[in-house]
Amino acid sequence: MSLITPDFGLLFWMTIVFLVVLFILWKYGFPVITNMVKERKAFIDESLRKAQEANEKLANIQAESESILQQTREQQAKILKEANATRDAIVEQAQTKAKEEGARVLNEAKAAIEAEKQNAIRDIRGQVATLSIQIAEKVLRQNLGNEQNQMELIDRMLDEVTANK
Repeated sequence: MSLITPDFGLLFWMTIVFLVVLFILWKYGFPVITNMVKERKAFIDESLRKAQEANEKLANIQAESESILQQTREQQAKILKEANATRDAIVEQAQTKAKEEGARVLNEAKAAIEAEKQNAIRDIRGQVATLSIQIAEKVLRQNLGNEQNQMELIDRMLDEVTANK
């Protein structure tokens, strides 16, 4: 027997063993291997599909978050605008009230000053009248101290009354 050239019986048996192993592999091994490859391919495809869906969802979530942020910014701007308008209205209202209150206080002060002025004028007139009466009384007492002066005064007054008619 030669080591380089095999014998016909060896080739025959090797071929039969090869065919039996090939048949067993074909019948039981390859379907299992191909099923495993198909399952692996399906798993990979499913994973890729899920990854794509996850990327799409992530993109949608990012778009929604941008939209929500934009809406939030708009609402914040609107709230700030309303707050500024409210503040301005309150300030304007307070200024108006302060002006009205100042005008009212000023009018009351003017009225009080006018009343005090009128009271003072009345008091002064009363004092002047009293002083005038006192002075007139003293003057009349001096002038009418005798009967001749009294008669002259009466004549003068009668002449003035008749002259005024």
